[in-house]
Amino acid sequence: MSLRIAFLGPFGTFTEQAVRQVAPVDATLMPMTSAPQALAAVRQGKADRAVVPIENSIEGGVNATLDSLSRGEPLVIVAEMVVHVVFQLAVRPGTRPEDVRRIGTHPHAWAQCRGWVEATFPGAVHVPATSTAAGAEILSGGDAPFDAALCNEVSVQTYGLEAMYTDVADNPGAVTRFVLVSKPGQIPAPTGADKTTIQVALPVNESGALLTLLEQFAVRGVDLSRIESRPSGDGLGDYTFSIDIVGHISEERVQASLVGLHRYSPEVRFMGSYPRVDGVEAHVLRGTSDEDFHAGRAWVASILQGGNGVDVPDYPVAPSWPLNG
Repeated sequence: MSLRIAFLGPFGTFTEQAVRQVAPVDATLMPMTSAPQALAAVRQGKADRAVVPIENSIEGGVNATLDSLSRGEPLVIVAEMVVHVVFQLAVRPGTRPEDVRRIGTHPHAWAQCRGWVEATFPGAVHVPATSTAAGAEILSGGDAPFDAALCNEVSVQTYGLEAMYTDVADNPGAVTRFVLVSKPGQIPAPTGADKTTIQVALPVNESGALLTLLEQFAVRGVDLSRIESRPSGDGLGDYTFSIDIVGHISEERVQASLVGLHRYSPEVRFMGSYPRVDGVEAHVLRGTSDEDFHAGRAWVASILQGGNGVDVPDYPVAPSWPLNG
């Protein structure tokens, strides 16, 4: 049976481009109308994997994905992909620039092109679509509630449209990060260039609470590549934090940080350890390598066993917690 991969559809989206980076040749691709629906397909056993957008270099985190991952049956990220985002303004054949008054596209695409649209089509109104490709698909049907669509080149060709403008964007070089998600299982092996994603709640809303949370990482030399607050849903002022850790859960410094975090916070959700798509290795500070943690435990273990704390035996395997005499 081929691997079933749900993704934010329809065909022609930037998400499909991300899927193509990781999907086996014989995979069955299942377009969904939203990122939460793609993740739900995995939870329900209708799909084996899901590919969804999680972060954009202009707009930041994709809230629908972050919220869906942080609630409900646990899912984990097993890989990440990056797609360079280049938009075209697609129209039906025969459409003139003066005819364009309403433009359909995904809100993230609109945010990346708003300045260009205001300069090129003053007064044009945004009509939200579930994806950039969905906007193109609707426009091709002939009865769309908008006159043009912001989408990628693939969608223009797929749905028989014309590009009135190409390379449309306020910030050339924008990229979107996508993740491959599955049910919990075997964690991808560490590569030395990894990320670990978690969701964590503050235990109390008081001065210094966030600082204490972040200190769990800082004192162990663990870097964070992303941290974003999200409403917990329990009331105004209650937030959780979505965090990308530079490192793999198999590393001692990351484990120690998570242990400290778990002791401090009432809720920590593990969302996966996986290779970084850019291959950048973590910079491990002095005193925070696995060997440094092993040596520290060996020193304490030797004292508990009646040693002098100076002549520490060379343990073939580092002592594990808790240490006993």
